[in-house]
Amino acid sequence: MNKITKFAAVFMALCVSASAMALAGCEQEAGGGTDNTSKLSSSSKIDTSGVKEIYYLNFKPEISDKYEAIAKQYEKETGIKVKVSTAASGEYEKTLSTQMANADTAPTIFQINGPVGYESWKDYCADLSGTDFYANLSDKSLAIKNGDGVYGVPYAVEGYGIIYNNAIMDKYFKSSKKSTDYKDMSEINNFKKLKEVVEDMTKIKDELGIKGVFGSTSLKKGDDWRWQTHLMDLPLYYELKDGKTSTITKCLDAKEIEFKYADNFKGIFDLYTNNSCTEKNQLGSKTVDESMSEFALGNVAMIQNGNWGWDPISKTKGNVVKEDDIKYLPIYTGVDGEESQGLCVGTENYFAVNNKVDPAKQQASVDFLEWLFSSEYGKKAVVKDLGFIAPFTTFSENERPENPLAKEVLAWMEKDGVSSVEWTFQGIPSEHWKEDFGASLLEYVQGQKEWNKVVDDAKSSWKTEVSLKAE
Repeated sequence: MNKITKFAAVFMALCVSASAMALAGCEQEAGGGTDNTSKLSSSSKIDTSGVKEIYYLNFKPEISDKYEAIAKQYEKETGIKVKVSTAASGEYEKTLSTQMANADTAPTIFQINGPVGYESWKDYCADLSGTDFYANLSDKSLAIKNGDGVYGVPYAVEGYGIIYNNAIMDKYFKSSKKSTDYKDMSEINNFKKLKEVVEDMTKIKDELGIKGVFGSTSLKKGDDWRWQTHLMDLPLYYELKDGKTSTITKCLDAKEIEFKYADNFKGIFDLYTNNSCTEKNQLGSKTVDESMSEFALGNVAMIQNGNWGWDPISKTKGNVVKEDDIKYLPIYTGVDGEESQGLCVGTENYFAVNNKVDPAKQQASVDFLEWLFSSEYGKKAVVKDLGFIAPFTTFSENERPENPLAKEVLAWMEKDGVSSVEWTFQGIPSEHWKEDFGASLLEYVQGQKEWNKVVDDAKSSWKTEVSLKAE
């Protein structure tokens, strides 16, 4: 299968998943309708001449400075100021709730996290079905819909896995002190092999010039999403995978989970924490930013994160990781047949426009989004600065991200014989479940909770959260 065809196939699989998610979200809505009365249009625009400022509440702290630069350019071109504010890591929903309470200071553009997020914010989402922002979407089934309305438009396809510094790995494979027979990373295609290499690297870490194989497993509240959400994706995906129905849809419908692959989760999680640059009793205070800096400074060889991680790596003072050396490995957990597993790929990033603000500000917000994803400056910023793999027809084949991690995601998506892992975690019943699970993981690494209790609590909490949603 050629590269373009392979990418298209994976992209269409994401479209099917997103379509199923949108359908599931609509089916779950009480009463089957919304109170949205605001419908925006690009063909018959509202007069925005009186608009001086619009406001975007950004979800991703790691690219906040990029958005601020984009906002300045937009103001220079149009005269309309784009205020950009960024929620702290793990605090987006709380920040959004606080700001939405005051119509005068509420964001005009905000983000919803798929159908689950739409359920929380449907009363605030303007109908975007008549806009070019929606019309330019490569596949309309990607959007969050309800009836004839479109209330969330995805702006990026992303992926995550185990990021590694190939310069350090090459040093290991050439070492006369290594105990494994592997010659390079192309041979590492399952958990057994990964574990052998990682544990052997720990034994000779001084020779390799590293403080640990993995960066800190950040378990500070608000910084634990890589584990309680992203790592949890693997056991959920394999438990719900049947080859017929999207695992995201099945997760949304799951009234309970068996946590069948709990031991697989434990295996990779233990590998991270047992071969880390940080002692377990210190992980509760570690942040994502700190762990990314550890990788950037060459103190560790590997770290779990997504293609959005390149920006914090590249702008770390003293960064030693070269673009050609930053690579991806799937998150192997010991599941049968994982040799054909790819990265975790999906989309949970949906822009929405606040229908509670003045209609002219709503229109001005749409104008900004259309400019960002269709103008020459905007597209260049999306590709080069934000590093997005954007799902819009306005982007040509040669307008792909320069971000080396985004390139790696595309390369893995295009590999023959490899299947990407759906972002099944989008069906997790609530943020509260994630927070509870993250807290349990911290207790586990600190020796305050047995693993079987972590599993039991996760299963029990899932049932509780589902029942609360049904009330």
